[in-house]
Amino acid sequence: MSEQSGSSQGRQERTELPIERGFPIERVNEIAEKEGRAKMYYRPIYTMHKWWARRLGCVFRTISLYTLLDDPEKVSVFEPGHEGSTLASYGDDADGESDLDVASLLERVDMSDPESLWELYPKDVRVEDKKILDPFMGGGTSLVEASRFGAEVVGNDLNPVAWFVTKKELEAGRTDVEELEEAFEQVKEDVADEITQYYKTPCPNGNHDADVMYNFWVKELDCVSCGHTVPLFKDYRVAKGRYENDDKYNVLCPDCGAVTLVDDWQSESICDDCGHGFVPKEGNVSRGGKYNCPDCGQKYAITDAIQEQGGYDLRLYALEYYCKDCDDAGEPKAAHKGYKRAEEADQELYREAEREWEESEGLHDYVPDEEIPPGHMTSERNPVFDHGYSNWTDMYNERQLLSLSKLMKAVDDVEDKNSQEFLLMAVSGILRTNNMMVGYDYSYNKIVNIFKSNSFDPPQSPCEGNVWGAKFGRGTFESIWDLVISGVEYASAPTERYVENSETMETEPFSQPVGDNFEIHQGDARSISAENEYDAVITDPPYYDNIMYSEVADYFYVWQKILLEDEHPGFDKDKTPRAESIVTNPYLGKTADDFESELGEAFAVIKRALKDDGSLTFTYHHSDSESWGELLESLCNVGFEVTATYPITADINKFIGGEAVSFDIVVVARPLDDTEPASWKSLRRDIYRTARRTRQQLEENRDLSRGDIGVMEMGACFREYSKHHGKVQRDGEIMSAKEVVQEIYGIIQEASDIGVEDVFIDLLDTANVSYDDVNKLCRGTNATPEELKEMRLYNQDDGFELGTWDNEKRQAYIQERVNGDGGDHLSNLDKLQFLRYRYEKGQAVQNYVEKWDVDDDLRELAGRLADVTGDDTYTRVLGDRDITSY
Repeated sequence: MSEQSGSSQGRQERTELPIERGFPIERVNEIAEKEGRAKMYYRPIYTMHKWWARRLGCVFRTISLYTLLDDPEKVSVFEPGHEGSTLASYGDDADGESDLDVASLLERVDMSDPESLWELYPKDVRVEDKKILDPFMGGGTSLVEASRFGAEVVGNDLNPVAWFVTKKELEAGRTDVEELEEAFEQVKEDVADEITQYYKTPCPNGNHDADVMYNFWVKELDCVSCGHTVPLFKDYRVAKGRYENDDKYNVLCPDCGAVTLVDDWQSESICDDCGHGFVPKEGNVSRGGKYNCPDCGQKYAITDAIQEQGGYDLRLYALEYYCKDCDDAGEPKAAHKGYKRAEEADQELYREAEREWEESEGLHDYVPDEEIPPGHMTSERNPVFDHGYSNWTDMYNERQLLSLSKLMKAVDDVEDKNSQEFLLMAVSGILRTNNMMVGYDYSYNKIVNIFKSNSFDPPQSPCEGNVWGAKFGRGTFESIWDLVISGVEYASAPTERYVENSETMETEPFSQPVGDNFEIHQGDARSISAENEYDAVITDPPYYDNIMYSEVADYFYVWQKILLEDEHPGFDKDKTPRAESIVTNPYLGKTADDFESELGEAFAVIKRALKDDGSLTFTYHHSDSESWGELLESLCNVGFEVTATYPITADINKFIGGEAVSFDIVVVARPLDDTEPASWKSLRRDIYRTARRTRQQLEENRDLSRGDIGVMEMGACFREYSKHHGKVQRDGEIMSAKEVVQEIYGIIQEASDIGVEDVFIDLLDTANVSYDDVNKLCRGTNATPEELKEMRLYNQDDGFELGTWDNEKRQAYIQERVNGDGGDHLSNLDKLQFLRYRYEKGQAVQNYVEKWDVDDDLRELAGRLADVTGDDTYTRVLGDRDITSY
């Protein structure tokens, strides 16, 4: 590579990486959209165990591809499925001639056309002499993807659960599946029957037992007024009629306790068993967390009653079953699978499990004995203590504790440590659904998982799954073990899915396994002592008010430590590290300023660990100019320059307060020895020219949204600023990075003639529109989300809604201005939506048309609105007198 980057005085010349010159956003997003919905098929290695905010594998594979390939002499390309068969210079024909080699692919990457290197995305690519660090490895995605290129990968994370999950991912590529299956069979022989005996029920169709898929429970309290037992049903739904009729609902009769099928759970219904009439929608729990006593009408706060009564009672009221005997006999689905009331036999079976648990003191060593530690997630966001939980075991019933402890003991008896740890990962994995902190998804007929909302949210009607598993059912040990096996199989022979001619293709297996050369550590990223060691850092650092990993990870940790405490460091405490986490945490008094300072410390460690010509590439959850300024300040203060930024599709459940976070950004930065002084006046000219040049280049050559282009413009402008950080003067004062970012926002908007009306039309043309789209489409325009909100072109008062012509809040805004009370002139969009509204109401519009003197701009906007909405009334009200003359 002959291209060099770096012109600042004292800065060492270095090779410009492909990722600094271009990034195939369109191709990545094309795959990301599909991978996000089907992770178990694209990269099953990441479905072996839960980790939060996990990045998509296709994103980090592309980052690795465009970061690690810088020297064509150290790149080998193999065709998947042809082990040992190198493509040499890639493109060799039968005569050995090559008209396309790796050097050519690398050289051709630029902002206008970054896709030459994309041709290697589905190839088995290896690089030599690359050492990669991820100091915030989390679920290990960056390390797994970089290791597939043959790089030496080193990871670090403060959280021991993240360390364990990543360890097993990286060990999976060298794990013998047959050994794992043998260990599983040993566990199955030891405890499967002992567990499944407690998940049986009398089949309603004959004198035999059926398997229980799910048990349905409800919490009960005594009314503080009359003493009547109040079951805490929000409503009486059991499940959608999946086996009989999808349009019907199984509901519980509150009078006789039968499960009956009704046409509409929200209307008056009749119980088939006892003839009782009731409205299933009307339960005993109201909004605001209060119960409503069906006997005396008393309303009372549920958490207050729980604390006053020392807890609550639980009642098993129904279950979902599968009968193998009836299925084998050819009975219809509605006979061999269904929902039924809990009978005395079901109650007695639970009591048997309860008695065995009480008598099996040795098994108690295999469940956690720790108390739930107080924290932001447990004490403030949704206090679990107010709901009667104090120990981790309070989140399970006795049958679950018995079953889980039997599993844990059987896993502990497995001699091979690697197999034991994969089995432990499966046990840990089933904790998401096998607890009494989850409910049942009535619409989709399945149990939900405890971290559906990334928090602890105690249900009033818990659902208990079959721990080992029946033929059907979600989150069982058997089904989670299948996910583990799929992940291990993938790791030893990974494949790649990609899109070609609008069709998804899958490669043959790669011969390069996951995790050939790795090392991982558990500890604070700021304690990493490496110096001038790594070619690249690829990571996903914490976002300032993101999820409190330590608090939610404790849920898995207290179970994992039972078997890992004597095997690995980091599992000897009652909880995972809190104070050292780089995140704002109101409970610990950690502020946004603390986060910014601590992240800056981590960036300083990263810079020291990198070689002089190394690179830092990370994903960032973009929100607003304030957070951009903080990020740029943290990077530049420790000696980095930002050299590129790219938007990518986000596919995680972000646990972030506020409405601003919308999409993910790839940020590329390089070490910078020194910066040069500059006046703001001269730098502003450079930034303006850079923004215009970048926009023009992208608009002419790429199929990108305005928001995407705006993000890439910002990256180019940040690169200009980074060269002068800390030495930019305006009126004799040094400008901060935050001040410069605010100015850059303004410059980019100045360089665009796209305004509010353009953004609104794009929003009308966007499927499933949300605030994310508002935020993204405003990037690089003269419009801001705040401006659109002020004009009532969207609102979030009751979910997100656009300010269309028939939107009440939007019309109130327009009417205020028509009446002359608002003090602001009417925009063309205001006028057209006002006319459209009056036309719909049968009110006169012609007088307004004449008053406003229709011009070309108004007619053009009317045409655009008609096109995007399919409603030609917008154009007709301006020109058809038969319509406008009411």
